Amino acid sequence: MIEKVNPSHPDKVADRIAGALVDLAYVKSNNPKIAVEVLLGHGNCHIIIETSEKFNKSEVESIVRRIAGNMKLDLQVVKQDVYLANNQIGKLRCGDNGIFKGVPLNKEEKKLSRIARDIYRKYPYDGKYILDKNKLIICQSNCISGDLKNTYKNAIINPLGEWTGGINVDSGATNRKLGSDMASSITGGGLHGKDLSKADVSINIYAFLKAQKENKTIKLSCAIGDEYVDGKTYEEIVEIAREYIKMIGGFEEFAKWGLY
Repeated sequence: MIEKVNPSHPDKVADRIAGALVDLAYVKSNNPKIAVEVLLGHGNCHIIIETSEKFNKSEVESIVRRIAGNMKLDLQVVKQDVYLANNQIGKLRCGDNGIFKGVPLNKEEKKLSRIARDIYRKYPYDGKYILDKNKLIICQSNCISGDLKNTYKNAIINPLGEWTGGINVDSGATNRKLGSDMASSITGGGLHGKDLSKADVSINIYAFLKAQKENKTIKLSCAIGDEYVDGKTYEEIVEIAREYIKMIGGFEEFAKWGLY
């Protein structure tokens, strides 16, 4: 049993804005420190950025406008906490405490991921999907339900009728759809809006990739300041995550669908 939301779901719009701001931080620096929180909906977008880099309102507005349209921006940019910043002086160390469980994807999870992407290619609007064995539930906005019924004949489609959705109907917030992002994998933190020094990003990616490669569940924990995790230097784990993010096209792309 698994639920998947698409990149136009309001929570995913918030994740994508946060991811785009992290991408921008990496344009400014090879190893920036940044944590972003986004709350948006009904014409307003609130963003807090804790970072080592300088951001101006116009470049943030440009990202919000591109992803979410015209919204009133409430922006606060503050410097990263000095103690957290000092933790990374000299070499990369684990940026936070955390627990992580990477789990191999099963056939049901892979199938729903394909279905969600296929529907989104035709209908790039707010939508969410559930697969529970042979029970497929499709809630897709801005579409004619009968058209989807022709393709997914046994599915439950828009059970309360056709709808519009989006950020003028519902609010969105960063890291509120981790079940959609991670399938059966588990984390104590959020994936999006953070640089690679954050364990919530790098160790989650590392544990997930290792679980797929070894076809077994990977359980890890770390403490802030750790220089080794799972027998590897933290720098090695960060580089594995960096290559993964680079391969998929950046943090904004990562935010669209999560880890699968």
